[in-house]
Amino acid sequence: MKSDILELLKNDKNDFISGQYISEKLGVTRTAIWKHINQLKEDGYEIESISNKGYRLVSSPDLLTSEEIKPYLKTALIGRNILHFDSLDSTNVKAKQLADSLKVDGAVIISEEQTSGKGRLGRTWVSPKYKGIWMSIILKPDLNPMDAVKLTQIAAASVVNGCSELNIDTLIKWPNDIVINHKKVCGILTEMSAELTRINYIIVGIGINVNIDEAEFPESLKETATSLKIEVKHKISRQELIGRILNNFEYLYLEFINNNNIKASLDICREKSALINNNIIVINRDKNTEAKALDIDEGGRLLIEYPDGRQEYLISGEVSIRGKGSYI
Repeated sequence: MKSDILELLKNDKNDFISGQYISEKLGVTRTAIWKHINQLKEDGYEIESISNKGYRLVSSPDLLTSEEIKPYLKTALIGRNILHFDSLDSTNVKAKQLADSLKVDGAVIISEEQTSGKGRLGRTWVSPKYKGIWMSIILKPDLNPMDAVKLTQIAAASVVNGCSELNIDTLIKWPNDIVINHKKVCGILTEMSAELTRINYIIVGIGINVNIDEAEFPESLKETATSLKIEVKHKISRQELIGRILNNFEYLYLEFINNNNIKASLDICREKSALINNNIIVINRDKNTEAKALDIDEGGRLLIEYPDGRQEYLISGEVSIRGKGSYI
């Protein structure tokens, strides 16, 4: 009911809506409307109330609720079921807890903060409240488990395209990082529950430093991490960015699932690669080896060439990559 009232207020944002109209439209009492209006005010919505005129929405809070993201969504599947939390230890952890009970493909878990966010290889991910996008997409595709790794490339392409639509130019550091000016701004963590030939579910976690200020980064991260706000010099709408990322994700995901076409995603990953044609450091356990990144193949593997001319395909999850002299 609260979301229905909010939608009516949003549809007529510049005008007052009478309590009588809301009551008749939604089939509830004026007292019930008053209670829901007060709840919306407690949630951070500024609502003007004037006797004999009704209610008018003045401003909305910077929250990543379904109601705030919905105006930017053009999807039929991805993000149509958004579960919003004020605080979680990790959206991926919560997604795994809920995955079996959620029957619909494409549910999204979003939290305003993560207290124990994790990146690839168990690294800590700093996730301050109201400053970033910390979300996990729950997928239940009919895929061979061996193909699940390709969803990381789909997610990376979706983030890059979503940022580009807001005039933010980013690059992809294979396999799962998005970077700007040689610094990490986004990480993607794909996890799977599967049997030998059947996927139970896949969780695609996406963490983006959106409006974090430089002073909010720990000293240990200032050389390697940044935020969109720092790089573009202005605040970014988190709701709009999520909408654009999910729109892109659905298109690329359905191309892959329905048409077995990963080419569109890989073309973006190649075009926006921070590694291809650059010298890199391959980190395998404690061994660092110099190489040159040549290409990304149709399986999402990175083709590299060592100084002796020997070539090798790297599989996501086996190694880490660093640029010579920088994070990328």
